[in-house]
Amino acid sequence: MLQRRFGGAEAMRELVDHVLTCGAMRNVTFQVIPTKTRLHACLDGPVRLLQTVEGRRFAYSEGQENGRLIADLKEVTLLQQRYDTLRSQALTPEDSRGLLERLRGELEL
Repeated sequence: MLQRRFGGAEAMRELVDHVLTCGAMRNVTFQVIPTKTRLHACLDGPVRLLQTVEGRRFAYSEGQENGRLIADLKEVTLLQQRYDTLRSQALTPEDSRGLLERLRGELEL
């Protein structure tokens, strides 16, 4: 998405700057899946993994026309495994930041 340059150079500069700012926060980890990666572990769509203070784990999966809270431990565990695999397929946080900084530099041309 970041390499598609939606909205022109100024909009892309603002987007990349925002992502870099958010990624600099100590409670945020930002990783990019390289565009050359054709398949990855979370192609079925976005998922949010949640854990309560008591340690109960849930997942929330959202599609275009519905959303679903998942409490079944087997399903939540499978989604956690997919997320872990996705993170292993992504660039490291440092390499992801470097990629964004390079993209930002290209937008100045």
